[in-house]
Amino acid sequence: MALLQWNERPAQVLQGGGVIGPDERLPWAQTGLMGIQHVIAMFGATVLAPILMGFDPNVAVLMSGIGTLIFFLITGGKVPSYLGSSFAFIGVVIAATAYAGKGPNANIGVALGGIIACGLVYTLVGVVVHLVGTGWIERFMPPVVTGAVVAVIGLNLAGIPIKNMAANNFEAWMQALTFVCVALVAVFTSGMLQRLLILVGLIIASLLYALLTNGMGLGKPIDVSGIANAAWFGLPQFHTPVFEANALLLIVPVVIILVAENLGHIKAVTAMTGKNLDQYMGRAFIGDGVATMVSGAAGGTGVTTYAENIGVMAATRIYSTAVFLVAALLAVLLGFSPKFGALIQAIPLPVMGGVSIVVFGLIAIAGAKIWVDNRVDFSQNKNLIVAAITLILGTGEFTLKFGDFALGGIGTATFGAIVLYAALNRGK
Repeated sequence: MALLQWNERPAQVLQGGGVIGPDERLPWAQTGLMGIQHVIAMFGATVLAPILMGFDPNVAVLMSGIGTLIFFLITGGKVPSYLGSSFAFIGVVIAATAYAGKGPNANIGVALGGIIACGLVYTLVGVVVHLVGTGWIERFMPPVVTGAVVAVIGLNLAGIPIKNMAANNFEAWMQALTFVCVALVAVFTSGMLQRLLILVGLIIASLLYALLTNGMGLGKPIDVSGIANAAWFGLPQFHTPVFEANALLLIVPVVIILVAENLGHIKAVTAMTGKNLDQYMGRAFIGDGVATMVSGAAGGTGVTTYAENIGVMAATRIYSTAVFLVAALLAVLLGFSPKFGALIQAIPLPVMGGVSIVVFGLIAIAGAKIWVDNRVDFSQNKNLIVAAITLILGTGEFTLKFGDFALGGIGTATFGAIVLYAALNRGK
């Protein structure tokens, strides 16, 4: 089977409503609005990760768009996914570069070399999976395992909005107001307005936030000075990679986490769409690996399939890959436009936190849906134990260290679930 089967390009059949499959699309105007919604969903995390590592956020946004386009091409437009900055690299990059935590990373080149090497290993893993096939997936990852892993992706992220995106009681109430706005749009509207529940809810909540803060002085006001001062167009700061053995040894093992994230993403999308995407697993790994190498070569972070965008798909029931094509092109434009980047960054943090609560919760529910749809029997102790332990490992950020490399959260939950199920199911 050829790696890139260009005859498998998505049909993009025009649809007007209902569930929109990966090979279908809405009219282009509506597809464009959905693309904007996905860009907003990924933007906060894609910008935050490079800031924590001392990278240029505009490069990260640009490379997230280019990486998504690469992924789209290599998977033949069959797997709906957005690639954004991976948080799995933060710890090892800081360790490899001795980054102090503020300002540009003076040793960014060393980190980039490790990111490229990690992408190369990831690509090779994808080639092996593509050539050998995916029969092993169902054997080692039955529904009880995949459901737990997908649920963990959402639960593992829960602490971000709850602990880090509301500094006081007012902001916590704004988070609550935001997810209520999204919920009201989801339940009491219809048509395209309902499909844009994340975007519309965010806009309404932002306007209410501005009224309460800028207008009534109840909290930190929205600062638009960054938007006014930012240039419309500008080149991001590119960097050259440097390859050092110590950095490679630290960063390359992150491939384990990337594989776990991508595998969980595909399983989640399979559950939501009802279409088995396992046959594209190898190509998805290759696409993510190549995108990571390209990003590292330009000065960007490693990339991965984004859970935030899974949540948007779960909420809208629109899985069209055309939406991600539009989102990728928008991200490329944003990468060259500091003003648009400043506009997104001006969205109040508690409002983004409220949206994140909705999105991450929908991811967790997608995992539970896998159990329900496949009628997982929890009267069997092996299923009960595997699911129970996996959820706690991932939610509690259980971490195992191998020298300077730490496998935590989603990584330990994913591989722990696989190993535990294999052990408990031995001989049966």
